[in-house]
Amino acid sequence: MNIFKTSCITAMILSAALSCGCGKPQPPVKSPSTAAGVPAPTAATSEQQQVRKFKAGLIYVGPVGDYGWSNAHELARLQVMKKIPWLQSIVVESVPEADSARVIDRLILEEKCDAVFTTSFGYMDATVDAAKRYPNKLFMHCSGYKREKNLGTYFAELYETYYLCGLMAGALSKTGKIGYVGAHPIPEVVRHINAFAIGIREINPEAKLSVKWLFSWYDPAKAKEAAEALVAEGCDAISFTEDSPAVIQVGEAHTNAGKPVYTFSHYSAMLKFGENSVVSGQLVDWTGMYEKTLSAMHTGTWQSEDLWWLLKEGAAVLGADFRQTINYRHIDMLKGVTREIEGFGAINAYDLVNKRLDQMKADPRSFDPFTGPIKDQTGAIRIPEGHVADHDALWSMDWFVEGVEGRTSQ
Repeated sequence: MNIFKTSCITAMILSAALSCGCGKPQPPVKSPSTAAGVPAPTAATSEQQQVRKFKAGLIYVGPVGDYGWSNAHELARLQVMKKIPWLQSIVVESVPEADSARVIDRLILEEKCDAVFTTSFGYMDATVDAAKRYPNKLFMHCSGYKREKNLGTYFAELYETYYLCGLMAGALSKTGKIGYVGAHPIPEVVRHINAFAIGIREINPEAKLSVKWLFSWYDPAKAKEAAEALVAEGCDAISFTEDSPAVIQVGEAHTNAGKPVYTFSHYSAMLKFGENSVVSGQLVDWTGMYEKTLSAMHTGTWQSEDLWWLLKEGAAVLGADFRQTINYRHIDMLKGVTREIEGFGAINAYDLVNKRLDQMKADPRSFDPFTGPIKDQTGAIRIPEGHVADHDALWSMDWFVEGVEGRTSQ
């Protein structure tokens, strides 16, 4: 059952009520609500009552406590609530994509939201339709590509961090077999798999990346089953797109049993679930994007646009958690793997990861993983030498790079 929660947080109670900030590996904090699901009232100072309130509704595809995609959005919402006293917000979690239209209507008609943020690719068409039905309301759709005058899109793009994790997976793998548990075969996931594979093969040119699809964003049981199958096939490093730490827990269990399986945090910090297995990860901090967007909406300066933030903007973060870029347990092993890399000469994997990270944070144009020549699974050149895949090419990517075993379609 979907749970409605709301927050009308003022400066008088922020520090006590919301001590869990985005970027801190603490348990998720849920918004206050009454037992009946009715938003809980909070106090406001007379000064704040004079400021025009703005109410935002957010729709999540998974539960906020999933330590993944939805949890990352929730932690950012809580941070923004601490910063913006005029903001009210309400969250609806675990919404099936087929039910999103009804939930949007409820947020607009019953909860009187000024803006609605829909945070799953599958919510796209329902969000577009809602923007047309409610032209005086504002909408933002996460991970989509369709926009209207009152509908924008936003995304924290992770292909750079997937590439960096691929460098580490390629360096640490002893079998040359690496796995990926994917949620859905959509361009977002496909380009992340490709970036991961590019990193792997830069360090380990003969390695293979095997992909298993879940066809679900949140299914811990299926994720665990897929990870176990990959381990049985000989994979000793696994990355994933799924909104639980199930894959991490599989890797930790095998590592603790004496058979190392290296894993990578996804969207939110998961080191606590795999202290010996987790190497690093692709994390997200949505705070800046939400603060920018909501502030513009409140002041009337918002315009429909596509926000595409990467390492440079601080939306993408490389880390086992937000305190450790690379788990200290694996640093010496990474330093023990040296390769000849163009532009660096002989360099160990640990230093290469950090130098590439610095390059992309400073200026993405100085290095991009999707720089040609890049071949697909059939050996055909998809990105010619000297060319870099642009935003549209990445956004529509429906092919796997060389070295990936699997299909991009159902």
